[in-house]
Amino acid sequence: MRKVSALNAVVLIATLAGCNAPGDNPQSGTSHAGQAASQASAGQKAATFTQFSYQGQSQEEVTVGKGEFRNPIISGYAPDPTVARVGDDYYVVTSSFTHFPGLPIYHSKDLVNWTQIDNAIDRPEQFDFSGLNVSRGIFAPDLSYHDGTYYLTSTCVDCKGNFVMTADKPTGPWSDPHWLGFEGIDPSIYWADDGRAYILNNGAPNEEPRYDGHRAIWIQEFDWKNLTMVGERKQLINGGVDITEQPVWIEGPHIIKRNGYYYITAAEGGTSIQHSQTIFRADNVWGPYKPADHNPILTQRDLDFEREDPIIAAGHAKFVQLPNGDWWATFLAIRPYDHDMFNIGRETFLLPVRWENDWPYMLPQGERIPFAMQKPALPEQPQPDVPTSGDFSYTDDFDGDTLSVSWMGIRDPQDDFYQVANGALSLACRGGLGDLNAVPSFVGRRQQHHIADISTTVTFDPTAEGEMAGLAAVQNDQYLMFLGVTQLDGKKQVALYRRNGSAEDELIDAMPVSSSGEVTLTLAFDAGQMQASYEVNGTQHTLAEGVDATILSTNVTGGFVGTLIGLYCTD
Repeated sequence: MRKVSALNAVVLIATLAGCNAPGDNPQSGTSHAGQAASQASAGQKAATFTQFSYQGQSQEEVTVGKGEFRNPIISGYAPDPTVARVGDDYYVVTSSFTHFPGLPIYHSKDLVNWTQIDNAIDRPEQFDFSGLNVSRGIFAPDLSYHDGTYYLTSTCVDCKGNFVMTADKPTGPWSDPHWLGFEGIDPSIYWADDGRAYILNNGAPNEEPRYDGHRAIWIQEFDWKNLTMVGERKQLINGGVDITEQPVWIEGPHIIKRNGYYYITAAEGGTSIQHSQTIFRADNVWGPYKPADHNPILTQRDLDFEREDPIIAAGHAKFVQLPNGDWWATFLAIRPYDHDMFNIGRETFLLPVRWENDWPYMLPQGERIPFAMQKPALPEQPQPDVPTSGDFSYTDDFDGDTLSVSWMGIRDPQDDFYQVANGALSLACRGGLGDLNAVPSFVGRRQQHHIADISTTVTFDPTAEGEMAGLAAVQNDQYLMFLGVTQLDGKKQVALYRRNGSAEDELIDAMPVSSSGEVTLTLAFDAGQMQASYEVNGTQHTLAEGVDATILSTNVTGGFVGTLIGLYCTD
């Protein structure tokens, strides 16, 4: 990856990690960011965007009673949630793969109302994602707090492996990664009563794998003062609950201690429809660990495939204890359409944990995850300006000099490609989608509902064939939709393109536009169908409707992310 100058690094931090959009918490930025970005992009074609609007509606109809909350608690592309309590504050961090900034940090006082407050990855020098597709990079994180310091462990897949980062406060600044050197994914820290610490993770078994997906859970002592591993690594769980049944992909392990017992909770079955959560118990942190008879403690794989408004692929849970002694767990699951299609990715859900005979129980097998249930016993909190659950909408008018922490790009930027100033976002037309060694001229936000209308207003005057600026819905570099203002056949037109598993773009439809002023572009999604429209001089036009949008479903594209929808410009 090409190095950036100190000035460019500062600008990138300000533009990609700052915030001033309505409903978002402000982060410090720099008033010189726009000027520096303008200088960096002098002479390049650029597009100007003056607003971005999102309106989302859940496909399921849910009645939330008094004192109840609604699942999921974080809608749309919030997988592998790790939860941590620090005093009266709760934090969730989710996977971010090669999106930048990454490792989003959410805060809550009641486990129900969440606000993104930061991204732990906010500097391009922290990681190098060049050459990686969207679903590599940063996998499942674990957040913990000890002796005045916050710790984030995770794995950078295809980019140096397992690491730990530290910060004095959840909003950072977070350190560069300290590489830990052991094999596997999904590391988590257990802080023992005697002052020692241990790291668990998923790794290869200590034998020749018996089948595809045969993995194991390992433990090793962690020298938290020097951020290094010490002593031997020991395998604690081989395969899963019952290796004779060939369980696959045991992962996401966490240890808790309660009533003198040590518990490992881990996901099993892979992160698709066979996903589940399991529990094991031991008298010693080093084991041996015995699986519970009532495993799995959470799954939806045993329910009727034809059920209405399904929730599927539940697992990857982490427990947290409340001040009154109650236990709850965050976990991932999917709200699909057409049984198993989902464009919005895996989401963060919440369930209580009850204890019986010193074993935890989450959800009886055969029971559906509820969309609404009684809130945790915590002080009532107001709903944030931009909710993360239920039906909601927001508009970003770009009225500051930085973007909110909710905006992301693809791969860590090598130099400047946009600025925010004077109520507008100016985006350089460098393209890049489809080139794994490039950082696309794209910034987007998560699609959080299958029923969603997303629009932007752009001013762009193409002067060469193929120049285009507008609204992109991106699963990865090979699967996307792009509605934009372009020059096509020598004329200025609004065009809709679809990329379906290759580097080639398919033209769906196009219409000429004569105006040189603003054009408002809208993508309206209804599960697997999409409508594209635009407005010029106050007149609305439908460009295409009934467009197949299933190419944005994760189980079509492969990988682990949800769709980002945002602004793109290409020359």
